[in-house]
Amino acid sequence: MLAAVGAASVEELLADIPAEVRLRRPLDLPAGVAESEVFEELRALAARNQPASALVSFLGAGAYDHYVPAVVDAVTSRSEFMTAYTPYQPERSQGLLRAIFEYQTVICELTGLPVSNASLYDGATALTEATLLAGASTRRGGVVVSAGVHPEYRQVLATTSNAHGPRPVEVALSGRGYTPLESLAAAVDGDTAAVVVQQPNFLGGLEEMAAAAQLAHDAGALFVAVVDPLSLGLLKPPGEYGADIAIGEAQSLGNYLSFGGPYLGFMAVAEPLLRRLPGRIAGETVDTEGKRGYVLTLQTREQHIRRERATSNICSNHALNALAALVYLSWLGQEGLPELSLHCARKAAYLRERLAALPGVEPLPEGPVFREFGLRLPVPASQLIEALVPQGYLAGVDAGRWFSGLDDVLLVAVTERRTRAQLDAFVEAVATYLAGEGKRPAGQGKRAAGEGTRRG
Repeated sequence: MLAAVGAASVEELLADIPAEVRLRRPLDLPAGVAESEVFEELRALAARNQPASALVSFLGAGAYDHYVPAVVDAVTSRSEFMTAYTPYQPERSQGLLRAIFEYQTVICELTGLPVSNASLYDGATALTEATLLAGASTRRGGVVVSAGVHPEYRQVLATTSNAHGPRPVEVALSGRGYTPLESLAAAVDGDTAAVVVQQPNFLGGLEEMAAAAQLAHDAGALFVAVVDPLSLGLLKPPGEYGADIAIGEAQSLGNYLSFGGPYLGFMAVAEPLLRRLPGRIAGETVDTEGKRGYVLTLQTREQHIRRERATSNICSNHALNALAALVYLSWLGQEGLPELSLHCARKAAYLRERLAALPGVEPLPEGPVFREFGLRLPVPASQLIEALVPQGYLAGVDAGRWFSGLDDVLLVAVTERRTRAQLDAFVEAVATYLAGEGKRPAGQGKRAAGEGTRRG
């Protein structure tokens, strides 16, 4: 190998690496062991993980503990799907291509928009791709993003746009937990490619999406709706209130929490944007015998066309996760999806009402919510979360991880898996803890807002 690269020695090969960062000592590796011993060691390490299903989970913030029916695993574990590679050769890939085509179809039906791609990596990268699409379409250099959009999505957007694409301008939420339309309007100018609003927003509030879309269109910008796919069983689809692009995270559609991934980003667009969609699109056609068939079409990525004409350098899609979403939605059906959405909304409303009745607890926002909501507590949210873990609860997510001044706000998500008994017992656990905190001497057990909290 040294001869092939023209180096006389390993030292010469590494000459360009600064000496201060080179490893100058042998790696401290243990002696080799038998395969069975390695397996036992790995099993012991894995046993230290505690999945959300081991506790009563109220976690949310973009990842939700929904039930995954057995039919999802039964289909996605089939070797034809689990080991399938990129379907470049349609004559050998009809099963996978049809699955992608059907997935695109259900995303279009959910969002009310006519075109979907084959899926993206996750919700955060879907947002980045949406802003790149908007910038290329409008030839403008900025995007206005509500702070109600998931903070981690905004972090990814800020990172990627630093090198390429429209630069984001953020609009803060009001004290009530919503995006002020007047602030959106003030941030939009002649260089705005898109306005981005999330529905429901990160704190669970329902935004004025039609008004925000009109505001964007009046300025010649596109409107990007970041949506929860399960909420579309109850809420208006983006296509009905004027969204040009709908994106989001579809983990809740038949995909497990899985300690954070892999997840599933989706994107649907209005027809004029069809040729700028990133990644893959599966299309329906007929073969030489007139039989229905499926192919990859309109691939606008740089692997297939000249780089300067590519709309995105995304190289793949999450086909297995997309298949899980397709199976899950097929299992639910047109009646099951609204029923499940309503089930979550009613349980969330019940739990929020009971928790908000506790002394010192206030809802944020105050208006209707779908599945997730914020609560202002009389103590730091992280403190309550930590205290309830030994009692068997994952109480929610500390909003102070991302928002300065919201260290006392707990995000609580309620899925169909939570029973009435679990909700009532959780309320009692929270009430008992807060009552105990109120009896502590001043300065003990409580923490000043912002002290010791994490920042994204």
